[in-house]
Amino acid sequence: MPSSIRLALTLAAALLATAACNAKASPATGPVPAPAQDAPRASAPGRQTAVVSGGCFWGIQAVFQHVKGVISATSGYSGGSAKTAEYEIVSTGETGHAESVQIVYDPSQITYGELLRVFFSVAHDPTQLNRQGPDEGTQYRSSIFYSTDEQKRIAEAYIAQLDKAKVFPHPIVTQVVPLQAFYPAEAYHQNYATLHPNQPYIVFNDAPKVEHLRQGFPDLYTGK
Repeated sequence: MPSSIRLALTLAAALLATAACNAKASPATGPVPAPAQDAPRASAPGRQTAVVSGGCFWGIQAVFQHVKGVISATSGYSGGSAKTAEYEIVSTGETGHAESVQIVYDPSQITYGELLRVFFSVAHDPTQLNRQGPDEGTQYRSSIFYSTDEQKRIAEAYIAQLDKAKVFPHPIVTQVVPLQAFYPAEAYHQNYATLHPNQPYIVFNDAPKVEHLRQGFPDLYTGK
């Protein structure tokens, strides 16, 4: 959806529910447990990549930019073709793309499973289908785009673990699908939450996610 409409919806929601700023993105009934199956912590520094989607990429990017061991987090598009990887086209909800974030991380400092724990705990609501907060459409769906068999195994096992434990009041709808390609979004979308901290959408929807990361994962939070 265009930024102007997104902003208007956010302001309307804020007037109807002043508590929105303090609401969790995740509806978990308690702490989200660590994954029972995970990749081992690497013995030497390196670079690995994860791609996830779950609502507006501004908030997902903002969260992972504050996670220890994350080298970079880039907003972009996954799920569609290169020719439709443009914001105004993706916003129609008809391209197959999801607003996604590519996370480059050091596996000697954080594991893939730990990244997914943050994803499910504070970055978004994995029980909402094709929407997050004021944003609605398939481009806001919850997805994990795996690039290796190990990532697929860990993601599917973790979702099954959380559903079995009834960590959330409703079933997780997150898709686990192969990553075909990731296309970086336009420059004005990058680091949006950091560059526009007083923008109402960021204040009401994204800043609380970063704060919940700081409170819930002090061992992983970095103030960078």
